[in-house]
Amino acid sequence: MEQARTLKLNYKRTFLIGFAFFGILLLWQVYDSWCPTFLTDIFARRMYGMSSAVLKGSGEPEKILNVQWIVGIIMACDNLAALILLPIFGRLSDKTKTPIGKRMPYILTGTLVSAIAFPFIPLFFHYNNVVGMVIMMGIVLIFMMMYRNPAVSLMPDITPKPLRAKANGIINIMGYLGGAFATVLGIFLKLSDYINAADEARKVWTIELPFLIASVLMVISAFVLFFTVKENKLAVEMKDELEEGEKLAAIETPVDDNKPMSKANKRMLLAILGAEFLWFMADNAVGTYIGNFVIYHLNSASSSTMLLTIIGGVASVAGFAIAGAIADKIGRKWTISTGLALTVGAYLIMLFVRPNAVADGADTAAFPVLLYVVWVLKGFGMALVHNCSFPMVVELCSSKKIGKFTGYYYTASMAAQTVTPVLLGFILTKSSLWGILPAYAGVLVLVSFLVFTLLVKNIKAHKVENAKGLEALGDND
Repeated sequence: MEQARTLKLNYKRTFLIGFAFFGILLLWQVYDSWCPTFLTDIFARRMYGMSSAVLKGSGEPEKILNVQWIVGIIMACDNLAALILLPIFGRLSDKTKTPIGKRMPYILTGTLVSAIAFPFIPLFFHYNNVVGMVIMMGIVLIFMMMYRNPAVSLMPDITPKPLRAKANGIINIMGYLGGAFATVLGIFLKLSDYINAADEARKVWTIELPFLIASVLMVISAFVLFFTVKENKLAVEMKDELEEGEKLAAIETPVDDNKPMSKANKRMLLAILGAEFLWFMADNAVGTYIGNFVIYHLNSASSSTMLLTIIGGVASVAGFAIAGAIADKIGRKWTISTGLALTVGAYLIMLFVRPNAVADGADTAAFPVLLYVVWVLKGFGMALVHNCSFPMVVELCSSKKIGKFTGYYYTASMAAQTVTPVLLGFILTKSSLWGILPAYAGVLVLVSFLVFTLLVKNIKAHKVENAKGLEALGDND
């Protein structure tokens, strides 16, 4: 029987690296929760001469659906830029050498510029300036792409391969804490209150504060990362552990930078990326349109979306917390397949969600409780998927190409997020049925499940023992 080998996952350091992901998900939660509704409202004014709230109460709710294709195109243009830029910044950071490391210059520059531009998005919206708003959205996205790939690459840079699933769980939990900050803001600063108010009653601070607070917290998280994680020093200290991790990797054939990628590893990579493309198409479709689904289809308050996000986030944190342990038992493949199966079930349940009637004297309808069940299942399931999929991709490369392979991972996800807002926006416009949303997402996740389960092999990493107790905190900070 093979003797277990000890590799040490430094929880404290992994938690600190997670501040990079904290900033990323904080920004994206605010961006995805507010911007599609901003776009819906501003284009309703351009096309019909009235706000989306007036249109909703005019007896012609289909006009709200008629602007979704424009919303989809703009959201997709942002993702198209990301599709191009993420691989570029990944490769550049692989080759960068500076006194503060190869990833940190991109993280600091991207964060600072994004943080400055971000609060201008709601400001331009408030003053009905669509050109300024879209330009600010573009600037934020470009510089967040400078930040995102290097920030995500930082974890595998200094984490041995067999420990990356557990480390990725910690990183993602930190990210979800960032998203939770944004969600709590949305509960107290209701976007629906702003949208449903008459123009003269709209208060800019209702929509400006979430963006300002997100910018401040992003900058703080980047500086925490900068002052606590010394890239160059850690690269030297971790050299032996990283080499041991290469020997224990869960791949069919060993990675050799001096030879072309083996056919087996290439098949594995393409199958993972293909399945990832499909599940991100589903996930981004729901993330992009759920705010409008709640406000314009369910006639509920936008704060309900935020509570929904919190409940899904708690389920996601639970998934991230145990995904690494599950993968150790059954392998990363079956962990991901289980998560996809749960998500298919969630969207099947969502097909039965119907809007409640608006009570006399009320502005909004009660929120359907069944949707909370959907978000618990989806949140837990997709946490299992996201926790294990990225480590599987960077398992297939050496430490010299982590940024490049992180670029492959994000190319698949951003390609999906480029296609899906436009495609679903077009379908919603033509069908005039909000019920298309769960059907669209459910079919895509089902196909993703079939692709992944049938084409990806389950290769379990060699058995390792993680460091226990105080030893796990490490002494190499």
